[in-house]
Amino acid sequence: MKKQFNRMRQLANQTVGRAEKTEVLNEDLLQVEKRLELVKQVSHSTHKKLAACLQGQQGVDVDKKSKKLPLTTLAQCMVEGAAMLGDESLLGKMLKLCGETQDRLAHELLSFESTIERDVIEPLYDLAEVEIPNIQKQRKHLAKLVLDMDSARTRYYQSTKSSGLSSNLPSTGAKADHLREEMEEAANRMEICRDQLSADMYSFMAKEIDYASYFQTLIEVQAEYHRKSLELLQSVLPQIKAHQETWVEKPCYGKPLEEHLALSGRDIAFPIEACVTMLLECGMQEEGLFRIAPSASKLKKLKASLDCGVLDVQEYSADPHAIAGALKSYLRELPEPLMTFDLYNDWIQASNIQDQDKRPQALLNACEKLPPANNNNFKYLIKFLSKLTEYQDVNKMTPGNIAIVLGPNLLWTHDEGNITEMMTTVSLQIVGIIEPIIQHADWFFPGEIEFNVTGNYGSPVHTNHNANYSSMPSPDMDQIDRKQNDQSRRPLSVATDNMMLEFYKKDGERYMTFSL
Repeated sequence: MKKQFNRMRQLANQTVGRAEKTEVLNEDLLQVEKRLELVKQVSHSTHKKLAACLQGQQGVDVDKKSKKLPLTTLAQCMVEGAAMLGDESLLGKMLKLCGETQDRLAHELLSFESTIERDVIEPLYDLAEVEIPNIQKQRKHLAKLVLDMDSARTRYYQSTKSSGLSSNLPSTGAKADHLREEMEEAANRMEICRDQLSADMYSFMAKEIDYASYFQTLIEVQAEYHRKSLELLQSVLPQIKAHQETWVEKPCYGKPLEEHLALSGRDIAFPIEACVTMLLECGMQEEGLFRIAPSASKLKKLKASLDCGVLDVQEYSADPHAIAGALKSYLRELPEPLMTFDLYNDWIQASNIQDQDKRPQALLNACEKLPPANNNNFKYLIKFLSKLTEYQDVNKMTPGNIAIVLGPNLLWTHDEGNITEMMTTVSLQIVGIIEPIIQHADWFFPGEIEFNVTGNYGSPVHTNHNANYSSMPSPDMDQIDRKQNDQSRRPLSVATDNMMLEFYKKDGERYMTFSL
């Protein structure tokens, strides 16, 4: 009780400034003491944030952790979806391959997080919550021992003063000896603790390079994880692309011609052959073919069926205007016109030649410059349009009329203008290119041609369907489709076609006349 009372009195004296606390650490160790607290704070916050980045739960076995990874559940979902869709579908193939990939990525992630947890997170936790707190605990214990030593020294000095005043009392000398022993013992305990604390502090300073290596390990492990993940993904990508490239059922509208032909293994684009073959059977005598607009819903349905390679010939044979509209749309939605951007100037220059004998040869030269895929499909289409003109007395589609409604869908510039600009000299020049090629198709492309290349189309009986159409937009169009029909150039609207026809009659004849 007496010792505790003396310690409290000594502490109170130090607090109010009546006694000085002995400082037993040198300046370097005092700086280390301040640094300890900073390192502890940084290590604690880094450990906390880094642990929050882990997707797996800490402190559980590997199997349980793996099952709860988001990537694992995603992989399982994809594999189950693939089983439901089957390997016959492209989606099924993709889901299976991607599911297996996600599962492998999950294993890589699990290995990565386990390494991070073992080599970075746990050491940071030990540093912030064990090593530094132990040193700080020792520092507090040293402060207590210093207080004991100061208290014992004070008592001894007070006893010495008292013994000087009453030197005749034997008990006073014995008490002083006891207090001196107590002071020496307190100093000895303090020195032992101070030496141990100093050793731990110096060791902490020396191990800073080890603590810094935790963060080097973090980056190295992250780099290895991402490298393995990238290698895994790069090894799978060729398989994914192979599935995509070998899948025949691909959209053809809006896709480059050569890409569609390469994927489908065809020489003639599927929409061109399908539409031409059906029109040969059911639309050659249809008045206003390519000029009269079809029902918007019918056209949309037919384009969608052509896009997925499924076509009910019997159904659409009753609607030749929808077939013509689908063909017209395909030509206009090509990323590059069938007659190509590169040859645009060649075509225009040929149409500007005034010499009637030289102009056909210039057009032929431009035809021969077309890439093979474009040349084959252009020849196929021109041969069909030439055949269509054989029925012009019935269908009213002369070479000039056909050139007006189809020409802008076969050749255009990179910079497309508005409808007014379409009725300029340039548009008339395009018409002046197409009309003579249709008129003299056998001269430009000698020889016969087989239209039904695949032989997949029947021969329904032709009926006239003009009573179902007018030059106005289809009555079953919704408001958005009706607006798009009025504004879009893909394909040209009926109103625009009629305007072009009237304008062409007034000003277009000078572009068309030449002899072979």
